This record gives sequence, C-alpha cells and structure tokens, in this order.
Amino acid sequence: MGRLNGKVAVITGAASGVGRATAVRFAGEGAAVVIADLNEDGGAAAVRECKENGGRAVFQKTDVTSEPGVKAMVERAVKEFGRLDITYNNAGLPGALGSIEQTSIEDWDRTFAVLTRGVFLGIKHSVTEMRKAGGGSIISTASIAGLAGGYGPHAYSAAKAGVVNLTRSVALEVAKDKIRVNCICPGGINTPIFNFLTSDRETMGKLLGPVHPLRRAGLPEDIANMALFLASDEAEWITGVAMVVDGGLMAGRDIFSDPQFGGGMYSANVYVGPSFEIKR
Repeated sequence: MGRLNGKVAVITGAASGVGRATAVRFAGEGAAVVIADLNEDGGAAAVRECKENGGRAVFQKTDVTSEPGVKAMVERAVKEFGRLDITYNNAGLPGALGSIEQTSIEDWDRTFAVLTRGVFLGIKHSVTEMRKAGGGSIISTASIAGLAGGYGPHAYSAAKAGVVNLTRSVALEVAKDKIRVNCICPGGINTPIFNFLTSDRETMGKLLGPVHPLRRAGLPEDIANMALFLASDEAEWITGVAMVVDGGLMAGRDIFSDPQFGGGMYSANVYVGPSFEIKR
C-alpha cells in the first residue's frame, strides 16, 4: 500500500476494463485519479470504486480524439488535485476489421484517431504539467499486435505499432525532464473490447485461455499491476520500453504439447539425435 502516495493520475478509457481496474488499483495505492472516458455511467461507477478503495477520484467526460478534450482532461487534474504525475493513455477499441481490400479510409482513420492520435494528445498535453512537477510517468496501452503480425486486425496492429515507436521517441526527448515514457503490450485480456465477439466474459475467457501458454485469459488486473509498477518510483530507471504482459503468447506456440504434433514430448526424458539417424 502507498506506492503512489501524493501522486495524481489521469487514466483514459477508465470506465471499464483495464482502465477501470488500473484506476481502482492506483486509488488503493494512494493516488488521486481523474477517470477520463465517454461512458458517463461507467465513469461514475469507477469513481465510486476508487473511493471505496480509499482513494480520491473524479470523472471527466473525454473524447481522446479531440485536442480540446484531452487538454481539458489534464487541466481538470491540476484544478482538482494541484498537479499531474501520471498519465495512462489507455482508451481503445478494436477499430476497422476485415480484409485490407475492404477496409475503408474512414474506418482506418477512425481507428488511428483513437488508438494513436489519442496517445499523441495525451502525451503532448501531459509533458508541460509533469515538467512543472519535477517529472512523471506516461504510460500507454499498446499491444503485442504492435510488435508482431497475426495478433490483431490490420488497422489495429498498425496503430499499436505507432504507439510503441512513439513511446520510444518521446522517451528520448523528455528524459532530461525526468519524465518516463513507457507502454504496455497486453496479450488477450478478457474485457469488453471483445464484446463484438461475445459479451459473456466466461465464454470469452474459455476462448482466450487455451491460446496462451499459461492457459488462462489475461485479466484487467494483470495489466493494472504492470501499470502500477511503471507509475511508481520503483520504475524510476525504466523509460522507452514496451513491456509485454501476455501469458507467454509471444514466446511462440507450444507445438510439442499439442496432440496434433504427437503431444507429450515434454514428458518423456529422451534424447533425439540428428534427423538422418532416425529410422522409421
């Protein structure tokens, strides 16, 4: 407890999922939190949860694609709590789905507006206030889809790759101001972002679990734990990094345990020599 005592945070997309779990976690560790989201009902519920967890929180209706909206979000933090120490650019959506040939320019641009422009604006309008405070931590939600192909739709993957490299480049610029800039690359996290597949979280968990080597779906709290670490002084020598939190998914497919490939190869203590020596 108390890892964020005296700190002020803004979290976008904090009315549900990862953002909400992170807001509640931050509040429990002593931070004052601005819940920024378009979802007013969810935002109000998140504020209540933060207060029930012993913290201070307010809701700010925010469209992360709007520069005036993001600027107002940062100003609200300073007005309510006197400073800004942490910004977590987390708001997201699946965006444009389908084949590259059928993706419209409008859907492509709308995806980038939320996933990449929103992060750019959150960083841009946080730096000045963090510099005044003597430093700070900027965190953004990227994705393993931004690190390798095959983990997300085209527009989503490209937008998240932009978040990863924006994180690196800005980290270099603002390091002199003791502002750290990092991003988190989740695997399959069981949140409402998958509602386009199913709104049943139990069903979604069963779908996501087997994909990951650790054999369970990711939880919002898994990402909140990493965000807490990056926001805290424990990470004061970490910047410009994409932290992978994916249950082992990017390590590769465990084909040797897959019955399709013979199965059970980890259970037999044997040595297999060169292929030319194998007789069938």
